[in-house]
Amino acid sequence: MPEPDRLPAADLPPGAVRRAGDWAVGNRGDDRYFAVSRRCRHQLADLSEGSIDADGCLVCPWHQSRYDVRTGEMVEGPRGFLGYHGPTPGYTQLVQLLGRVARLRVRRATRRGDDVALE
Repeated sequence: MPEPDRLPAADLPPGAVRRAGDWAVGNRGDDRYFAVSRRCRHQLADLSEGSIDADGCLVCPWHQSRYDVRTGEMVEGPRGFLGYHGPTPGYTQLVQLLGRVARLRVRRATRRGDDVALE
């Protein structure tokens, strides 16, 4: 079983996001790894089940909130609420403001041999 602060690099090809304990760890491409806290600031979705978009942002699997993985800041608010997926004017901006203030925790993730280690 992998250690919570390490993942095999083979499990993190470009564009992949995986769980490592309380962290969502991913590879933005060109071995640019990141680690952020796993819970979305919107409705606490598990961000380790998210994806990485073309801009290198982590996208929430539930309502597509987008996070800058370098700062933990929400750069785009959710596109829905509970089971609804669609426009939520006003609410989206409110959640985005919260996500700028209550950022995800950020940890450094680097390649060490065959593993990606969290520092």
